[in-house]
Amino acid sequence: MDQIRPGYVIIHRPVPLDDVEAPISMQYLPIEKSEIFEALRSSSYFFDLSEAVAEKLALGVSLRRYERGEVLFWESDPCAGLHIIRKGSVKIFKVSPQGPELIINIFEDGATLNEVPVFDHGSNPVSVAALETTDVWIIDASVIHKVMEEHPEMCRAVIANLSKNLRMLVHKVEELSFYQVTNRLARLISLLPEEQLSGSQPYRITQNQLAAQLGTVREVVARSLSELQRSGAIKVHRRRIEILDEKALSNWAQCTPE
Repeated sequence: MDQIRPGYVIIHRPVPLDDVEAPISMQYLPIEKSEIFEALRSSSYFFDLSEAVAEKLALGVSLRRYERGEVLFWESDPCAGLHIIRKGSVKIFKVSPQGPELIINIFEDGATLNEVPVFDHGSNPVSVAALETTDVWIIDASVIHKVMEEHPEMCRAVIANLSKNLRMLVHKVEELSFYQVTNRLARLISLLPEEQLSGSQPYRITQNQLAAQLGTVREVVARSLSELQRSGAIKVHRRRIEILDEKALSNWAQCTPE
């Protein structure tokens, strides 16, 4: 595990694909204590903590930068701590024994992740990788445990946030169980930002990524895109997805195509 110096930034460089044993170089940069407090206040776990409690948590805070495609942590690895995205975006994913990847969620600026192993003292239940250059605050799990023992009022925020995450997962199970891929794809397209639909780098979303988010394979996504296109809801051209009829797309998303 990295030896973290509180108050410094750790910048990780991607490992070259043709040399997986190459070490990751790290650059330490000073950061202001006020930035650490601002990061803590941005998290729904710590937004209402007193300054004294925030001071204790700040002792275990570091900031890391990951380049696009770099893995923040792997499933089953020991938990480094609670992660708060300062800037950028990451994908939360699992890889099946057969190889296909399932994207569970995508998080952007301000999101907090990896709560489960922080609070149950277990290993990471998922893997996380950067979708672009991403700066991430990491609060050491052992520091959080110590502060929670001293300030049990923190448990209220933990319970509320873990309950919110559970609701999100229940909704995910509901979609996978009750909706066809075309319906789920229509719903996803309606929620994607324009830059991802535009097909321009570095934000464009591929059919493999769509499939991963929907819990299916690329071939099924291709057929569903064709079905939506035939209905007049969208147009797919040169990796760009253009919404032609928002009402028709909404009908597909609600499982009531005309």
